[in-house]
Amino acid sequence: MVREPMRRAKAWLDAQLRPEGEAADLWALLLASLRATGYGIVGAGFAFLALYTIPLLLLTFVLGVLGPGRLLIRPMTRWVRTIAGLERGRLRRLGYEVKNPYLGPYIDTPRKFRELKADPSVRRDLTWLVIHGTWGLILGALLIQLPLTAVHDVSYPLWWMFATDSEQNLLNGMLKAETATAALLGCATGVAVFALWILFGTNLLDLQTRPGRAFLGPDPGMDLSEKVARLTATRAAALDAHAVELRRIERALHDGAQNRIVAVNVLIGAARREIQRDPARADQILERAQDTVEGALAELRAVVRSILPPVLEDRGLAGALSALASDCAVPCTLEVDVEGRCPASVEATAYFVVAESLTNVAKHSRATSASVEVRRTGNTLNVLVADDGRGGADAAGGSGLAGIARRVEALDGTVAVHSPVGGPTEIRVELPCGS
Repeated sequence: MVREPMRRAKAWLDAQLRPEGEAADLWALLLASLRATGYGIVGAGFAFLALYTIPLLLLTFVLGVLGPGRLLIRPMTRWVRTIAGLERGRLRRLGYEVKNPYLGPYIDTPRKFRELKADPSVRRDLTWLVIHGTWGLILGALLIQLPLTAVHDVSYPLWWMFATDSEQNLLNGMLKAETATAALLGCATGVAVFALWILFGTNLLDLQTRPGRAFLGPDPGMDLSEKVARLTATRAAALDAHAVELRRIERALHDGAQNRIVAVNVLIGAARREIQRDPARADQILERAQDTVEGALAELRAVVRSILPPVLEDRGLAGALSALASDCAVPCTLEVDVEGRCPASVEATAYFVVAESLTNVAKHSRATSASVEVRRTGNTLNVLVADDGRGGADAAGGSGLAGIARRVEALDGTVAVHSPVGGPTEIRVELPCGS
């Protein structure tokens, strides 16, 4: 009796918090701008730390030339890496994958100036420190100032009549409203500033995070060893996946079709013994044998389908993906731009990626819509699966992302997951498909 009113109240509340049409778009923009402002404030705090670290680094350099400053190299390097690590954490919360470029926490912390000069991660950290300490602070201040100015100016007519001459200011003192008309114009100015914040708040945050995305990851010139290690891992993953698949097929044949075939052999032997003495009994036994053979054939077909979905062979990649999109529990749009056929292994992997991703959308994302885009560009098949759900996808959370990564890496492909808390989620996969 109590659950039904509670359910209705929850449905009403969800409807109020998730408007539709143009109101939904405006609500989404407002939430995105609020989120951008929050992360922008955090970034401004890191920029403030970076700005005050710059003169300390200059002092360390000067003292290092004279001698005593050499003792400060290690703690200052740790401090710079601490600030950079905070920024990497912010970027990861925003959904960007920024790998740690260091060999360990402090194992490779340089102690001498020549080591600082030779360490590419130190140079990149210092470059980011200077850029973010200036540019990031300015953009963070803008993200803070725009909503504050908008609230101040929009509400200005409410308290303008009680303000003193020195307080009758708009746009933080840049203009002064001396009449009621000017106060109303100031309100319109606040609306314009609010619109700017709504429209460009996320762009300002994007500009603020670009230096971190560019400089806080590993040096592109030092990626050769990482690529070799990744290729070694993908080869091992391919061999492991092959071995696992063989074991699965062997178990399926042994536990299913093989047992049924043995039973058929026994039944046929029994029928041969009964055919002279009791033809009716022999006929019943042969009937059972026939049913068992049909069951064995069905299990063999199931094993074959699990190796390569027959819908790929019958309808091609576009048709197979269309079936997945139409069966998805969430409304899903599909766009496929692939001329001709790709290798069977590539099509099977793309099919698996889309199937697993749409399953995740239905089970975990709380999304209202999803989209799938598959395009072939040169010798690369690009797959993009996106949804408007709550985000926060984690490979360690049982969402199937680890399985997707293993399948893709077995073909030397790449997977990029962008899923900030609050959404949206995007899974981008690139698969080499030959000429």
